[in-house]
Amino acid sequence: MTGAADLLALCPRYAETPLREVVFDGRRVLVKDESARMGLGSFKALGGIYAVARLLEQATGVMLDSAAALDRMRGSAADQAFVCASAGNHGLAVATGARLFGAAATVVLSDAVPEAFADRLRARGAEVLRRGATYEDSVASAIAFAEQSGAIHLADSSWPGYTEPPRLVMEGYAVLADEMQVRFDASGDWPDHVYLQAGVGGLAAAVARQIRTRWSVQPRITVVEPDAAACLARSHAAGRLVTARGPVSSMGRLDCKEPSMLAFDILRTAADRFVTVTDAQAEEAATRFTATGLPTTPSGAAGLAACLTDGAAGRPLVILSEGAVAG
Repeated sequence: MTGAADLLALCPRYAETPLREVVFDGRRVLVKDESARMGLGSFKALGGIYAVARLLEQATGVMLDSAAALDRMRGSAADQAFVCASAGNHGLAVATGARLFGAAATVVLSDAVPEAFADRLRARGAEVLRRGATYEDSVASAIAFAEQSGAIHLADSSWPGYTEPPRLVMEGYAVLADEMQVRFDASGDWPDHVYLQAGVGGLAAAVARQIRTRWSVQPRITVVEPDAAACLARSHAAGRLVTARGPVSSMGRLDCKEPSMLAFDILRTAADRFVTVTDAQAEEAATRFTATGLPTTPSGAAGLAACLTDGAAGRPLVILSEGAVAG
């Protein structure tokens, strides 16, 4: 089977994203800049597009092992459809993947998601449904839609009885860590601390697993969550999955109250610690990023927010997970 990086390389917009070095308060910070990933503006492009491809391989029997296979897939996937809930960029990735490979997509949004993002989804050919006041409401509606319509439900979180699609999403995210590994293997200039922001935990878990299993130099790994949605930190403290309670956070893509089961299973052993940041800290970090020419959102800057309050790391690495224009 074609590996994740090889499969994604078949996509017209795939390219390795930059690993930058930025100075904050006299400290050099490594920044993996995902703001232009595959033209979609966030790391989510890796997971959603990759998972769509793998699920279509299973549904159609067409293996995406060459450029020519793209055309065969587009001819075979016309009767396939996907549905997902989204608080932002996951829906855009699923819609883009479905369009690329010839399938249909429906994205369920809560009332809290801006209409500008709904317009971006429609521009990618997706049908948009508004359901509920919270992200968790939209997830429940996406599950119901899949059961009623027969569409493939492609969530980026997992729970008992639902693991394969989110596992594939995380497999796509892991390419990000593999890109960095190649750079560090060549330079020998490894980070000593990695800050990974988390919503349900998919990105953090995918990157942490790759670090623990493939990087030759091991950093300290910190998982960063909004203080209003610290579902992974609370689950880690309890030793079991816990739903967080809290107000709406300005870190919209990270404002997830229920952790992914798969992500938690990885992070409970792969992460060294779990910390939270406030909306004000994340907003300040986004402003700091923007001042360096790297505009982002509070969600995209959450890792930097934790890094800036932590004087322990001598060579820290953060992920700028999305650009400034993200729904």
